[in-house]
Amino acid sequence: MNRETLPERPPLDLTVRVGCKVDYETTVDTPVLVVFKPRQDEFQSIRQESMRFDPELPATEFEDDHQNIVYRLTLRPGLNTIQYDAIVKVPGLSEDFYWLDEPVPPYLLPASVLRYTLPSRYCDSDKLLDFAWDHFGHMDNGLPRVLGICQWLHDHIEYRTFSGDSSLSAFGVIQRGYGVCRDLAHAAVALCRTFNLPARYVSGFVPDIGFPDPGTPNDFHAYCEVFLGGRWQIFDARYNTPRIGRIRIASGYDAVNCAFTTLYGQADLKQFDVWAYQVDPAEVRTGDPVDLSKRLCGTANVIRPQH
Repeated sequence: MNRETLPERPPLDLTVRVGCKVDYETTVDTPVLVVFKPRQDEFQSIRQESMRFDPELPATEFEDDHQNIVYRLTLRPGLNTIQYDAIVKVPGLSEDFYWLDEPVPPYLLPASVLRYTLPSRYCDSDKLLDFAWDHFGHMDNGLPRVLGICQWLHDHIEYRTFSGDSSLSAFGVIQRGYGVCRDLAHAAVALCRTFNLPARYVSGFVPDIGFPDPGTPNDFHAYCEVFLGGRWQIFDARYNTPRIGRIRIASGYDAVNCAFTTLYGQADLKQFDVWAYQVDPAEVRTGDPVDLSKRLCGTANVIRPQH
C-alpha cells in the first residue's frame, strides 16, 4: 500500500474490554514495578479505566525510556492485589491494512529508532548473522523479508505452553526449536535486526475478534513491531496472521522492558487472571464482573453493534 493512501486516523469502531487481576503474597516489604496500562494513540483510545492496588498500596507513575507507563509501589507482608480494567476503542480493520513496504536505510533512521537495530540481552542478533543470511538473505529487504522471517518462525519454532525460560535468548530459542510467544517475539526481533531493520519487542492484549476462540485462557501476549515506511508496524510470528483489535501495552529492546511486574525481592504469585474480549459499550462498563457471556468475539465473524 502506498503511504499516501493510508488514512491518517482510522475509525475506532469496535470496543474491547481488557484487564488483569494479580495476587502476590509476601513476608516482607517488597518493591515492585508494574506495567499494565496501555497508552492512548491513534489505534487505541481508553474510554474507561479503573485500577486497584490493595491493601491501600501507594503507587507513583512514571514514563520510562521507551515511553511505557510504569507504576512503582511496595508490596506489604501478606496478600496484595493489583488490578486493572479498561474499556478501549479500536479500529475494526485487520492490522495488515496499514502495512507499508518501505525499508528505511540506517543513515535516514530517526535517532530515536537507531537503538532498535542493535543486539540486546534477549535479542542477540549478533549471534544470528550467519543463520539469518543463509535463510533470508535471498529475500527482498523490507516487508517480504519480515514476512519471510515470521513465516519461518511460525513453521519451525513449536509453540509449547509453559515452556518459557527467562534465561533463553533468541539464539537459544532457534537452537531449541520451541517456546512461548515471548520466545517467538525475541527471535523475530533479533532476525530483523540482523538486516538493519529496526525492530522492538511489544507486549499487549489480543482479543479474538474475527478469529476462532483457541480455547485457552486469555493472557498477555508478546509480538514485535518493525519500523518500515516511517512508522512502526505490527508482526506476530506466534499466530502469523493479521489480527483485529490488538491493544499495545509496552515496547522496548526485549522482554526486560515490557515485564508485567519486576520484583525487587521475593513474592509468591497466588492468582493471575487476564481478560481481553470485544463488548457492546452500551452493556459493559469497567468494574462489572468479567462475564464472557457478553463477549462478542471468538468467531470468524466480526460483530459491529449499532447504536
